[in-house]
Amino acid sequence: MASFDDATGWGVIAADGGTEYPFHCTAIADGTRSIEAETQVTFWLAPGHRGVWEAAGVASL
Repeated sequence: MASFDDATGWGVIAADGGTEYPFHCTAIADGTRSIEAETQVTFWLAPGHRGVWEAAGVASL
């Protein structure tokens, strides 16, 4: 599931198991710049800013 803040361009994905990963709007695979809250998504992990794993290739199911 994803939540997203249009004003900042950043969101958070809660993976199976509860771990949360941040993502930037540029990580949305279809090129859109936002995603609806509570949307079920797929993604992979990539090294991000400040040594934190971030979601990449974010796509709605």
